[in-house]
Amino acid sequence: MTGKPYDFDRVVPRGGTASYKWDQSEKLFGRADILPLWVADMDFEPPREVVEAITKRAQEGVYGYTIRTDDYYEAVSGWLSRRHNWAVEHDWISSSPGIVPALSMIVQVFTKPGDGIILQSPVYYPFYDVIRMNGRTVVDNALQLQDGRFTMDFELLERQAAEGAKLLLLCSPHNPGGRVWTREELERLGEICLRHGVLVVADEIHHDLVFGGHRHTPFASISDAFAHNSITCIAPSKTFNLAGLQAASVIIPNEPHRQKYNRALKTLSLHMESFFGLTAVVSSYTHGDEWLDQLLVYLEGNLQTLLDYLERHLPEVKPIRPEGTYMVWLDCRAVSEDPQELKRLMFERAGVAFSEGSVFGKQGAGFLRVNVACRRALLVEALGRFAEAVRESRPLR
Repeated sequence: MTGKPYDFDRVVPRGGTASYKWDQSEKLFGRADILPLWVADMDFEPPREVVEAITKRAQEGVYGYTIRTDDYYEAVSGWLSRRHNWAVEHDWISSSPGIVPALSMIVQVFTKPGDGIILQSPVYYPFYDVIRMNGRTVVDNALQLQDGRFTMDFELLERQAAEGAKLLLLCSPHNPGGRVWTREELERLGEICLRHGVLVVADEIHHDLVFGGHRHTPFASISDAFAHNSITCIAPSKTFNLAGLQAASVIIPNEPHRQKYNRALKTLSLHMESFFGLTAVVSSYTHGDEWLDQLLVYLEGNLQTLLDYLERHLPEVKPIRPEGTYMVWLDCRAVSEDPQELKRLMFERAGVAFSEGSVFGKQGAGFLRVNVACRRALLVEALGRFAEAVRESRPLR
């Protein structure tokens, strides 16, 4: 460690800041005193260098149209090389205001209405939106929960690909299940998709948030064939808590695919960069290594705190130990399999907001997703409230 340690236990007041996470509790959950551990938004300040760079940028005083600079390409490619051993050429890199907008554009450009698009449920719920709201068909290659760990159903995937699905949305690392897919798993998925002409679109937004003993493998880094049959979406937003700056990178090694995507970007007039987003990308990917290394240690501590707390105080709730992301998938079926009952338990009795599992897919009923990227004291308070609410509800069940 070369710099001053970061204090992830510091209270950062977020109420009254137009926060999507903190300023909607009464509207969404019926009471203002909810502890929000739901949406994937950390409560931590980003690296000092990022704050300083954005502050300096603001002091320029004119906030005009903004282009990608050489520093942008160097920062993105340098980060992927340094952190993920993936050599990315500068001309492969495009952008988007966010990963979900990029997914929606890709669905529009590379498929037609009615086409089948594969996802692996339970999965990040906007995946369903970018398929259905664009008039495409969800093809559910549901994950299998075996011994507390999600695995892919490759036999079903082979059949679905052979039946004409055009595209697969890959969540890697997986949200909400926390899997960091192994190279072998990705190779098997990639070979199936190559064999049947299914384009792989990899949402790798959580790629930096991987716990000890595991390693993220960028799908497109495995082989040239996979690179040219894929599009990869990344962003510093989850890694450095910068979601409000609207800046993602879309990496497309296949030149015809890249031309199609960039045309769609320009058609929507989204080819200009966010004035502050560009600065955030460059500064975080250039200076964020030490901050991220410290964050991962803190997150592992929070994860262990949750695991220990549930084992001692609420053993009927079974956490799926994540290999990556800062989300934990809780099996609460021993408490209730009814999503509405779990919502009442959280919002009305406990005063906490975790994400209710059925929004990630029908097999998520009876599960909750908890965001542990918060102060440890807040996490313990939320777990305590939930455990007490479960204990109080037992005589009523």
